[in-house]
Amino acid sequence: MCSLFRAKDMGIDLGTANTLIYVKDSGIVLSEPSVIAVENRSNKTLAVGLKAKEMLGKAPQNISVVRPLQDGVISDFDRTAEMLRAFIEKTITSKKIRNFRVVVGVPSGVTEVEKRAVSEVVRQLGASEVFILEEPMAAAIGANMDVDGTTGCMIADIGGGTADIAIIALGGIVCSTSIRHAGDKINEAIIQYMRKRHALLIGDRTAEQLKINIGCACMDEDENGNEIIKTMNARGRDIIHGLPKTLEVTNKDMMIALQESIDMIIDGIKSTIEKAPPEIAADIAERGMVLSGGGGMIYNLDKLITQRTGMSVSVSENAFEAVALGAGQSLSDIEKLKVYAANGRKSY
Repeated sequence: MCSLFRAKDMGIDLGTANTLIYVKDSGIVLSEPSVIAVENRSNKTLAVGLKAKEMLGKAPQNISVVRPLQDGVISDFDRTAEMLRAFIEKTITSKKIRNFRVVVGVPSGVTEVEKRAVSEVVRQLGASEVFILEEPMAAAIGANMDVDGTTGCMIADIGGGTADIAIIALGGIVCSTSIRHAGDKINEAIIQYMRKRHALLIGDRTAEQLKINIGCACMDEDENGNEIIKTMNARGRDIIHGLPKTLEVTNKDMMIALQESIDMIIDGIKSTIEKAPPEIAADIAERGMVLSGGGGMIYNLDKLITQRTGMSVSVSENAFEAVALGAGQSLSDIEKLKVYAANGRKSY
C-alpha cells in the first residue's frame, strides 16, 4: 500500500526567470515563470507562475507582484519558499505522497545557507532526500554531455539571472565563470535602446517578446550579400507626447540592443578557457562547446561565438529544459549524483 503513495523522483530547475519540474517517467510536468503575487495586508498568496506574471506592471497598490530570485540569487527567501511549495503541490496530486527524492538545480550565486534553506523547504513537502546541484552541471547532464569522462566538455547555461559557463571533466567542474548578466539584463538593454533610439517606453513583457521573436546576435545575408530584415510591432508609450504608440522594430535594432550583453557573455567564455589547464583547453578546442538556457537560444548566438573564438558551438536540442532534465536524470545513479553535488563550483 505504501508504494501506491510513493511519488516519483523529481528534478527542479529553480531559475531566476522560470521554474521547471521534471518527474521521472513523465518528463517536464511544470514550466512556469518564477513570479508570485501577494496581497499586502493579509500576506496571502494570490497567484504564482503564469497567472502572477500576467499581473506584472498592472497590479494595484495592495498587491505586490515579485520575482523572488534576482540576478541568480534568492532575494526574498520566504516568497521563494512559498512559490516553490505551490509549484510542487501542483505536481503532487495526493497529499499522502511521501518519501520522494528531489534534485534542485540552483543558480551558482546561491550561498550555502540558501542551499540548505531550499533543501529544507522541499523536505517539508515530504521529500526524503534532497540534492542541490549547480546549474551548469545539471544542464550538461540534461544536454547528454559526457560529464564523467576524462575529456573536458564545456557548457554555457544562459538563464534569466546568470550566464554560468563551466568546463567539466571526471564528474566535477574544473573551472567556471558566472556572469550576472543574462536574460533579464538583455530585456533591460532592449528597453533602454527603445527609449533612447525610438523615444518609446516599453515594458518587460514587450522587451522579452522582441528578444524571442526577432532578437539576433548577428545578421543573416541573402545570396546577394544583403542583410535579411525581420520586423515586429512593439507597443508602448511615446515619451515625447505621452500617448500610446505602435512602432515597427527590426532584427537589426535588436542586434544593436543586444551587442553589449552578448560581448560580456563572450568575454566570460574566453576567460573560462583561459583558466583551464592546457590539456583541458585542448579538449575544448577539439570538441567545442554547447549552449543551453533560454538565452542560449538567441538567434545566431552560436554563429557569433564561433566567429569570435574559432570554436565549434552548438545549441542543445532541449536548451530551455536542460537543467530540469539533467536534475531529474541524475537521480538514476545516486552514487554519481553525490559526487556531482559535492564537486560544485570551484573558486579561482
